[in-house]
Amino acid sequence: MSVALEVRGLRIAFDGNPVVDDVSFAVDRGECIAIVGESGAGKSLSARALLGLTPTDADVSLDGLVVDGTDAAELSERAWRELRGAGIALVSQDALVSLDPLRRIGAEIAEPLLLHQIVRGRAARAERVRELLARVWMPDPERRSRQHPHELSGGLRQRALIASALAADPAVLVADEPTTALDATVQARILGLLREIVDAGTALVFISHDFAAVRRIADRVLVMKDGIVVESGPVAAVLESPQHDYTKRLIAATIHEPRASAPADSSALLIADEVSRSFDAVPAVVDASFALKDGRTLGIVGESGSGKTTLARMIVGVDAPDGGNLRWTSQRRVQLVHQNPLGAFDPRWTIGRSLREALEAGGVPRAQRAAGVARLLAEVDLAPELADRRPSALSGGQRQRAAIARALAADPEVLVLDEPVSALDPSVRERVLRLLGRVQQERQLTMILVSHDLDVVGAVADEVLVMQDGRIVEQGNTAEVFGAPQHAFTRELLAASGPAEL
Repeated sequence: MSVALEVRGLRIAFDGNPVVDDVSFAVDRGECIAIVGESGAGKSLSARALLGLTPTDADVSLDGLVVDGTDAAELSERAWRELRGAGIALVSQDALVSLDPLRRIGAEIAEPLLLHQIVRGRAARAERVRELLARVWMPDPERRSRQHPHELSGGLRQRALIASALAADPAVLVADEPTTALDATVQARILGLLREIVDAGTALVFISHDFAAVRRIADRVLVMKDGIVVESGPVAAVLESPQHDYTKRLIAATIHEPRASAPADSSALLIADEVSRSFDAVPAVVDASFALKDGRTLGIVGESGSGKTTLARMIVGVDAPDGGNLRWTSQRRVQLVHQNPLGAFDPRWTIGRSLREALEAGGVPRAQRAAGVARLLAEVDLAPELADRRPSALSGGQRQRAAIARALAADPEVLVLDEPVSALDPSVRERVLRLLGRVQQERQLTMILVSHDLDVVGAVADEVLVMQDGRIVEQGNTAEVFGAPQHAFTRELLAASGPAEL
């Protein structure tokens, strides 16, 4: 195999402070190299440097960069625009930010076809867009191509972004956390698709904090810490016999111990009786019946578009069912922690101001709000000085903890968490899960955890609902459902989320 991408001596600094230091690697055609590490390790910055997309205030130096036979170390922006898409393409981490909110999905995917003059004619481009959407398992590609990003779930948006990156058939694909927002079965399909693309001759740089995904797709792996590659080698060698202490800690953080024992049986706080919700005559939730028990954690799992988030929104009261009944047995304060904390915070406000607003809404007097902000930050293990920062200046883990703090400001009795750890690296995810466990115990909270990560749900949830196409197809004690699944879809989910053979 010939080399499709080679980078030598990549260094990136801000104000003289190095954040990426002497990173070098090469990727052959038909090979996948994974880059893993915690938030702030320099993974995404390194990935974007491969496409000439580093921030304007970054000081970037390179000993060499060759992309698909082109010396890209000193390319002008105009030359980069010609190379991006056809020579090298990016699947970004945040599909909601990366997709143009004013443009339909079909137009977004067609843009590379237009720019690189790959497909001529409107009808031919529309057909190619449908083929690309079908290739990434987008349900009803004809209808989805006419929708805007906000009309799609997180997983569907991510699939649209992957389809856009594949449109011009690039020689090198850089995928920055491409499966973060996807459920287990769709993730397995996307990883399978990416591996097929690699086997057909594309070079893939795969940025991820998901070691299960790395095991499934990568040939080699680089482990980064503080901008430096601390360990590298074949996937089997590094993940089975790690040599560096940091690698060992990362791998240990991905192993969840199942919940040892559920709390004693308790009364139902919420009873759902054949709850349904449709949008434009398309059913999102169909005849959902279950009970939420006091002091327990209920997990809701299923594929993107299965109705998980719609059901959670109805539980919180943000949306209302158009059939059936949701009945609280007594008045309860319920708060939602959103899937995307960066989008949920006002970007113009500091974290402190957002928390003060939440305390005000909860009835806390003005004189007590400053102390309340400090108390909330301490409760979620955030330093007090972070109150003066805006959301964009926080790491993903810090933003997620800030979102939890804002939800706690109203002193809720029920906390509904929509994918609270899906975008976090292993060690940060473990800290957030431990935080939630501690807060639940201290505040005697009842929690609902919506997640595509069955490993996490298995570790923290007492009961679980499995949803498919808007219906609850299986429910019960988590250990029993996951240990002896009765429905074929539950078995498919569990198989897709299990470890792959190295």
